[in-house]
Amino acid sequence: MTRVYVGMSGGVDSSVTAALLVEQGYDVTGVYMKNWSQDLPGLKCPWADDLADAKRVAVQLGIDFKVFDFEQQYRDKVVQYMIDEYKLGRTPNPDIMCNQEVKFKLFLDTALEDGADMIATGHYARVDHGEPVRATPQNRVFPIGIGDGGNDFEEQHAHAHLLLAADEAKDQTYFLYRVTGEALQKTLFPLGDYAKAQVRDMARTRGLWTATKKESMGVCFVGQVGMRDFLAQYVQSQPGDIVDTTTNKAIGRHDGAIFYTLGQRHGLEVGGGLPYYVVGKNMDKNEVYVSQNMNDGAMWKNELTLTGLHWINKPAANGEPLRARLRHRGKLLPASLSGATLQLVEPERAAAAGQSAVLYRGNECLGGGIVA
Repeated sequence: MTRVYVGMSGGVDSSVTAALLVEQGYDVTGVYMKNWSQDLPGLKCPWADDLADAKRVAVQLGIDFKVFDFEQQYRDKVVQYMIDEYKLGRTPNPDIMCNQEVKFKLFLDTALEDGADMIATGHYARVDHGEPVRATPQNRVFPIGIGDGGNDFEEQHAHAHLLLAADEAKDQTYFLYRVTGEALQKTLFPLGDYAKAQVRDMARTRGLWTATKKESMGVCFVGQVGMRDFLAQYVQSQPGDIVDTTTNKAIGRHDGAIFYTLGQRHGLEVGGGLPYYVVGKNMDKNEVYVSQNMNDGAMWKNELTLTGLHWINKPAANGEPLRARLRHRGKLLPASLSGATLQLVEPERAAAAGQSAVLYRGNECLGGGIVA
């Protein structure tokens, strides 16, 4: 029987994930990843409540339950990365880094070492695991040892492919594009064929403890707290000018350029009349640049330079017709890639440095890169 360790966050999605795997005949162990437990001023971290909810569901399902403490690694790999990127004036996505470094590396490795055959999470995505292939002298990757003239080979599996969820409105492949094909080969996404409403119904039908629990919003690891409030605990506020690019005059003050991102409209508190939008910032001068012109060229780009390109399996061919997504739940935009340059067929608004551009061929997520 295949032994699967399920990441259980205490939410409805991971609860239903565990329930489905039990019903499908897997040997299931629930695992709560303790990534963050620090309270912030006026805001209590919900980790203890989430852990308790995950435990209750595990008891309901009659499965083993473990806690993996990844808090230090999470601070080093995800939280510090996010803070450093914001200090550079960029807009990182900590959920993507969490998947790359924690869920599909640290959790996967720890689970396999602990006796698991595979892991599973409540992500809305699908995996094509491919068909097993017989190793030959030409394609053998993992040597068995000294054989008898080259006939001693093991069965291998092709790398898995990441596919869009059936419910594209809920699809989470954007957050998963930096996972490897090898990791996906050991991963199950049981919710990939369902819509969120169906998952809620399945939780209610099964009487799961978390059936009516609300989804957590805000920073992925500190519950309801907003990004601005979180960053304020780690960076010193540095007031500076908000500059209108049309007149090149200061029209207001901000409390730190680090808190603003391209395309932002709310929280500027400048002037009346037409709304202002952030069209740029200078971290050295600590200035935020705004405009009332929705068509400002600084906000609309059809060519982006990508850094840190990552491919789940094989790279896309230069100039190949692709689709690109520049933000979670953003439209899939016709595009092509030449080297590190992403060419969009139509200009797109507010692609901020530090955001990810995720690339697709049909319904397959190929990988992507980070906007320079």
